[in-house]
Formats: sequence, structure tokens, C-alpha cells
Amino acid sequence: MPVSDFRGAWSEPEVETFFQETTIPIRLATQRPDGSLWLVTLWYRYREGTLECATGANAALVRFLRDDPAVAFEVSTNDVPYRGVRGNGTATLAPDADKTVLRALLERYLGGTDSELAAWLLDDDRKEVRIRIEPHELYSWDYSERMTDSSDNDDT
Repeated sequence: MPVSDFRGAWSEPEVETFFQETTIPIRLATQRPDGSLWLVTLWYRYREGTLECATGANAALVRFLRDDPAVAFEVSTNDVPYRGVRGNGTATLAPDADKTVLRALLERYLGGTDSELAAWLLDDDRKEVRIRIEPHELYSWDYSERMTDSSDNDDT
């Protein structure tokens, strides 16, 4: 993982395992041309030390990243015990003409391409872009130990 600043609860291999095994969408923040912030939620996959996403070629996010490729991101659980990874990095864009990344994401998050959503996303007329995020800083956290009793369901 080409990270210049790595901190937090987990080792690099533990962060890589979290990215590979966790199918929670990534929250990706960037700046709009007017300097205001923009936040989107996307599916991602971890590949060769980077995070890859896909989106439509005409998405506002694509325009914003062309103007400024700096991003911040977070992949974190929404249920107790809270744990995850946040960081920042640089995004690069490339056409996903054969929709390789998109297909991989559909497999990862939906378990296949046999759905109306998949058919719509894979439509030949839809142009797709791959977003590859190279992390520069990563910070992991895991509140499992301190939240052990918070995650127990007591139905009495």
C-alpha cells in the first residue's frame, strides 16, 4: 500500500483485509469548482494498494475530480461496534469502456449482474468511468473492545 502516513488501531495487513472483506460503500469527498465540498457514496473494491470505484461518465463527481483530484474518504461500519478506515489521497480517472470495474463491483455488492439495476448500469449506451484512489494517509479505528456491551442485544 503506497501510504505515506499510516496510523490507528490496525496494521497495514489488517486494513487491507478490512478493505477486501467489507462491502460497505465508500464515502468520497472532493471539492467543487467554487471551493465548496461535495460528498458521494460509491461502491468500491480494493486492488493493488488502491481503491477503485465506478460512476457514470457524466456524473458531477467526474467533473469535480478533473478539476481537483484530491479526495478524502471513509469506509466505516454503521452498526455497533464502530470500526473503519478514513484517509485522503489522489483520484485518477480513466474510461471503463468494457465496464470491467463496474462488473466487479456488481459482483461484490449484489452477488451478480442478474438484476434490473445491473442491467441499467451495464446498458451499452451508458458510459462508465473508473475512479482509482491512491491513498496518501490512512487512519484506522476499532471500538469493538470498548463497545462490547453496547452491541449485545438485551431483549428482556
